[in-house]
Amino acid sequence: MKKCHLSLDLTCELSYDTSDPLAVTLVLDSGGARPVRWIFCPQLLADGLVSRAGEGDVVLWPLLDSEGERSSFCLRVREGDRMAIFEIPTEPIGQWLARTWTMAPRGTELEGVDWNQLVQLAE
Repeated sequence: MKKCHLSLDLTCELSYDTSDPLAVTLVLDSGGARPVRWIFCPQLLADGLVSRAGEGDVVLWPLLDSEGERSSFCLRVREGDRMAIFEIPTEPIGQWLARTWTMAPRGTELEGVDWNQLVQLAE
């Protein structure tokens, strides 16, 4: 397997929609010709800001700065034999995540789900 190491700055875009309260969407290189979209649970993002979280295709873990503070975190995404690791500043992501919880507080995400409709869709 060939490995390629490349370091560059990318724009990323996070979005959250209360109609799908168990998902955040991260678009990497959002202004580029071939943006990459990943969808995962907001709790995974929150957990990854403070400790290693996730397994499989999406794994996150915090990085400490010279003062021992969590100033950024790593996001590893993988599909098949392709993998990329991104370093992302913690503060703006933490603030953004806090705003999503004002829209759907933790523990209440499923209160508005129409389970009958979902069952009908599944049948």
